[in-house]
Amino acid sequence: MVVCGDDGLAHRLAAELRGVYDEQVTLVVPPATRVARQPVVGRARASALLDRVSAAVTRAAGNGNGNGAEGRGTGATGTRIARTPGAVRTLEAPEASEAVLAEAGVERAAALALVYDDDETNIRAALTARRLNPRLPLVLRLYNRRLGQHIEALLDQAAALASGGGDPEAEAFDASTTVLSDADTAAPALAATAVAGTTKVVQTDGLMLRAVERPPPGPGEVADPGLCTLALLSATASDPAGADGSEGSGAQGPQLLPDESAVAAATGRGTVVLETVSYAGPPLPAGRSVVPLGSLLSRRLRWSFAGLVGCVVALAVASMAVTGEHPLRATYLTLLDLFAINNPAIGEPAGRQILQLLSGLLGLLLLPVLLAAVLEALGTFRSGTALRKPPRGLSGHVVLLGVGKIGTRVLTRLRELKIPVVCVEGDPEARGLATARRLRVPVVLGDVTQEGVLEAAKIHRAHALLALTSADTTNLEAVLYARSVRPDLRVVLRLYDDDFATAVYRTLRAAHPHALTRSRSVSHLAAPAFAGAMLGRQILGAIPVERRVLLFAAVDVAGHPQLEGRTVAQAFRAGAWRVLALDTATPGERAQAPDPGTGGPGRASGLVWDLPPTYVLRSEDRVVLAATRRGLAELLGRRRGEGAGA
Repeated sequence: MVVCGDDGLAHRLAAELRGVYDEQVTLVVPPATRVARQPVVGRARASALLDRVSAAVTRAAGNGNGNGAEGRGTGATGTRIARTPGAVRTLEAPEASEAVLAEAGVERAAALALVYDDDETNIRAALTARRLNPRLPLVLRLYNRRLGQHIEALLDQAAALASGGGDPEAEAFDASTTVLSDADTAAPALAATAVAGTTKVVQTDGLMLRAVERPPPGPGEVADPGLCTLALLSATASDPAGADGSEGSGAQGPQLLPDESAVAAATGRGTVVLETVSYAGPPLPAGRSVVPLGSLLSRRLRWSFAGLVGCVVALAVASMAVTGEHPLRATYLTLLDLFAINNPAIGEPAGRQILQLLSGLLGLLLLPVLLAAVLEALGTFRSGTALRKPPRGLSGHVVLLGVGKIGTRVLTRLRELKIPVVCVEGDPEARGLATARRLRVPVVLGDVTQEGVLEAAKIHRAHALLALTSADTTNLEAVLYARSVRPDLRVVLRLYDDDFATAVYRTLRAAHPHALTRSRSVSHLAAPAFAGAMLGRQILGAIPVERRVLLFAAVDVAGHPQLEGRTVAQAFRAGAWRVLALDTATPGERAQAPDPGTGGPGRASGLVWDLPPTYVLRSEDRVVLAATRRGLAELLGRRRGEGAGA
């Protein structure tokens, strides 16, 4: 396996392939000298200290330039070669050029993952790799969904032509292209955590899986198992200072995919159950941004108009009482007087003349009100495409820090759920500001570490805080300040290093035991999906269970002796995998079904969830299953069985 990238996802993916699937991995990364941290400007001294602590934790985890590398050398292309203790061969090169890819061994590789942060870099390297090895399976990280569909079709067609045929469906060739986005993979989990706290959601290609954490049942109570129990939470989950639920927590840690006896024997443990399953159809087409009528005129101006209307009605009633005219004629005469249209009341009774004078005076008052209404409406239309400010009295909203790649996807997800959001962004050219403008989401422009920025976002009345900037210290500093304002505020942090995220999570949980705290590493959530795609399997998504990850994958039964010819009950392997549903859609229907996220090809919704335990899985079946990372590796034949520690 060859992995090329320039950020934490590349390191995490290489570790996933090596540690979970026992693959031989070559990692191509930029030289360590090119990686430089942003200077500390305008931050507190504590922030600089946290930055150094984060760097030390990252180096200790093996993600830095690494003094632990062994056997350094220089390749034929001038790249630096190293062997890390985890037996991952590392090449240091500025970019994945043709010479670098050849030295990495793409001509003999089983798969290639291109996970650079830039879409253009990944596309250029993919075209080069396809020319070097037409039969090489490719996995690309692209943020642009629509472009990803076209690139995927183009590279697959090129592979088919190079294999001697012009129709990809006419012959079975090994090469395939999979386009994934780490933002799309992590966004549902981040959004669900901010909205519902303990709810996990996987939504991909029209399929929505919703799992929920449930507290331990009380004495005499029976926990609702839902559709099925996916995990048992840590025994120390309710202890603020208890050990975190990582993979090294041992028997006290979370248990993924337990059997019925383990669920029945577990006392005092919360559970994660599959609560509902639904199909999320294609969303309505995004219409043009329309300025709401209520925002054309301010409240004060609307009250002024209401007062004028009341005065007109009163004058019309008085005119009818004085002159004895019909109500319509009395109203008509009042409006003539109001607009100063020439119809003097000469020779009329004194009461009629007095009313005419009062109507003329009211008309003089109407003129500035009409002028103010016109100017205010013009100003509203001119600012219709500008960023909105948080309205007065806003409460119960989600404050979203950072609208980059990850933040934009989370913002879209929150608005699909009709959740009010206020964005905070320091870069006026950030890519997510156009999305916020189109969705009419209020935005506060400013450095979140500066005083008054979070207050402008109404953090004291917010429901949750999502800190998703690309700087760990910025996210941590914002969360610490928000907790000083609201100790019970629900917070979700995006942190680069998973070990650092674990330490932050445990500290914040101990300091604020009654407030919900979640720390998430995007690379930790996205790496299993990329690894599964490199192995030729469709990973639908990942659900975090404390510090572990549960995968949902679509697998063909044929070729898997652990599934083929077995009943659903016999195919269940506690702690490894569990069959959830049967996919009855044909391959053609899967290829033609619309993807709600892009409008292009995606999955069909022909899924049967109420499979009886006695149903026998056939070779032509395709199933959706939940699996641990090691369980999926064993199912794919990439690891040895239980004797090998799977």
